[in-house]
Amino acid sequence: MERYLPSQGSYVNEGETMEKDITDYALDYARRKHIQYAEVRAHRTKNEQLVIKNGVLDAFLSTIDSGFCVRILTEGGLGFASTNKWTKDEAKAVVDTAYKFATMAKRKDKITFAEEKGVEAKWSVPQKKKIEDISPEQKIEELMEVDKRLSSQDGLNIPGRIIACSMTLTEKYFANSESSIISSFVPKIGPFAFITVVENGKPEQAYKQFGRSGGWEAFDEWKMAESLLHDARVLQKLIKEGKNVKPEKMDLVCGPEVTGIAAHESCGHPTEADRILGREMSQAGRSFIYQGGSYWLGTTIGSNLVTIVDDPTVENSYGYYEYDDEGIKARPRYLYKNGVINEFLHNRETAAKLGTRSNGSSRANSYSREAIVRMANTFLLPGDWTQEEIIEDVKYGIYMRSFTEWNIDDVRFNQRYVGREAYLIKDGELKHPIARPVIETTTQTWWSAVDAISKEIDYDAATCGKGDPMQGAPVYTGGPTIRLKEVYVR
Repeated sequence: MERYLPSQGSYVNEGETMEKDITDYALDYARRKHIQYAEVRAHRTKNEQLVIKNGVLDAFLSTIDSGFCVRILTEGGLGFASTNKWTKDEAKAVVDTAYKFATMAKRKDKITFAEEKGVEAKWSVPQKKKIEDISPEQKIEELMEVDKRLSSQDGLNIPGRIIACSMTLTEKYFANSESSIISSFVPKIGPFAFITVVENGKPEQAYKQFGRSGGWEAFDEWKMAESLLHDARVLQKLIKEGKNVKPEKMDLVCGPEVTGIAAHESCGHPTEADRILGREMSQAGRSFIYQGGSYWLGTTIGSNLVTIVDDPTVENSYGYYEYDDEGIKARPRYLYKNGVINEFLHNRETAAKLGTRSNGSSRANSYSREAIVRMANTFLLPGDWTQEEIIEDVKYGIYMRSFTEWNIDDVRFNQRYVGREAYLIKDGELKHPIARPVIETTTQTWWSAVDAISKEIDYDAATCGKGDPMQGAPVYTGGPTIRLKEVYVR
């Protein structure tokens, strides 16, 4: 039994293992069939989850999930099968099943993969404080301390508090018929909180997610209690002082949280090539970008200041990876570049259909799920203003620092954002809070209105849902503070 330990750079014998010998056996068995391509992908994930509700430990879960999948391309059909049983007989059965699915497809539009060369790589994300070295008792204690801080503030009533944390240690081993062999180890920590603030009998709520690839040191750096107390005080002030805005066109200044959700929803999703080609149509919709339509590569979609990147290589990000789940090396993808639709997110299948190369956008959240086109960390590139300069340059408008609600249609064009922390701007100064300002716009109108972008950039963790069965993928959203001219706000 062997397990890859990235810190040592080699495979070593260990009791709890990802069965490399079985995955190699499965691939060798698949090679003996009449195939165009075969791959085997093994995952072993140790997961801990804890939930605290109003100061009481509601759940602590510790699991190990281990298994592998096989994907085979033959006769223009693609077959997928998986198992959590680590035997040679099971490996043969899974290969036979994937092969059967591929040959039974009898597709008229034959599937092909964009050509790639085999690679060998081992990569890992380091931990300063290893998650596995922190006892369950200490993890519970530190999350309990966050709850205690929230519940013990004079003059601040937070009767509803849910604080949770997910911690995963994921080993992967990937091998394919093109001689790729890739091993990886990724630790992730992902806390989130949901709070309810009540003032004068009126409630307001906020949700916040944190996330990072790396060790427990991230928990120390986030200062969760301070961040959540800021949100709670904002909600309290909103209840006390929030005013409605007169519906009209005005300048809109958006903080990184709002910039990030807009980039994710109105750039990241519509540039997923599987959505563009229609695979997502019955699940989550299509895209306003399609061949023969009004929007395609080279079409202007925003001002020339707007460059939105999806980059898996952002160090320690929640969506970090060095190779995707098809063995393709990760790189930044420039989706909108200087206001123009520039690039799509591709796996090998979509790349072949559109005559290009995969850009490493294929991910799965489990051995039992097929890898599909996914975002990683999607954000707007920074500009040359400071946030202060942007606000000072506004005569009359709204500063929307965060959002409480968003909606977007199934082609990712018409959208709606509702502010949570928002303020009136008058003569370059922030005034009183604005109660739930609403922006309803289109993707092109939104990005075309951008006329100022700050130098500073910030990220928010999120879990992006896609697929059937659903796969939640860890991602970053974010970007700089931006200004949009003459946006209708109500």
